Amino acid sequence: MEFKDYYALLDVEPDADNTTIKTAYRRLARKYHPDISQEDDAEAKFKEVAEAWQVLKDADKRADYDQLRAMRHQRGGREPFEPPPGWQPSGRGGFDPSDAGFSDFFESLFAGARQSRGAGAPPAQRGQDVEIELPIFLEDTVSSESKPVSYKLPKYNEYGQVIGEQSKSLNVKIPAGVTGGERIRLKGQGIAGVGSAPAGDVYLHVRLVPHPLFDVEGHNLIITVPLAPWEAALGAKIEVPTLTGTIQMSIPAHSQNGKKLRITGKGLPSKSGQGDLIAVLKVVMPDITGKDVEQLWQQLADKANFDPRAQWSQ
Repeated sequence: MEFKDYYALLDVEPDADNTTIKTAYRRLARKYHPDISQEDDAEAKFKEVAEAWQVLKDADKRADYDQLRAMRHQRGGREPFEPPPGWQPSGRGGFDPSDAGFSDFFESLFAGARQSRGAGAPPAQRGQDVEIELPIFLEDTVSSESKPVSYKLPKYNEYGQVIGEQSKSLNVKIPAGVTGGERIRLKGQGIAGVGSAPAGDVYLHVRLVPHPLFDVEGHNLIITVPLAPWEAALGAKIEVPTLTGTIQMSIPAHSQNGKKLRITGKGLPSKSGQGDLIAVLKVVMPDITGKDVEQLWQQLADKANFDPRAQWSQ
């Protein structure tokens, strides 16, 4: 069995804090997301990154993993890897049914031996619910198309004993107004019940994938709009991207760096209406390309007679 170096998979140091690990995961999850990635084996790499995050985000699982990693280092890092005889994880991190489908290495660490439910026909028992993290793009929240969701479930025999796994795929409509951290319930799509009992449910935990242009604040979108100094000084009409295309926006003359302009109805949908797009202006200085340009800046400085720090002396 191959040892998984979860820190190397996320490109972080073993002593990285939770914020660093989360940032690395978000960056790599977007890079390898099968819906947009052009990388070779993007889906496999996405699963590896998700597995590493599942372990390192959980303090107990991370502690178990760090202990085993240290043991492997003491033994010289030999492959193939097997946990040391007698080693057992603390169990505090637990094993969620949605973890099924990760690598054999992950299973050996956290799944443990699935115990038989005993001989004879077991009593009817409702199936377990399944919790799945669902990464979605901001564009998905304004789309009418369904999103495919695939996961694995344990397969039982008539006596309630685990005899393998089965894959399941669903097309899920993302509700308008869904935000990061919310759950979407899929009734009866979880682990099969025992006997005549119904199956459990699937709960999709929505996680918004970081967007290269937009930040999210409630149902509003925040975008930083770069401006040339003369656009901020003289005013301009520019094109600004939204989730559904570009719009024309007027920049008032004498706009200050950091000024916020609100575009109504161009944010995320919500149950009570549509959020707004908030454009934060950022004046960007051009690179000086020659003496002529430098002289023009000097002329402006001489004629403007402007001291931005005058209030310091008041």
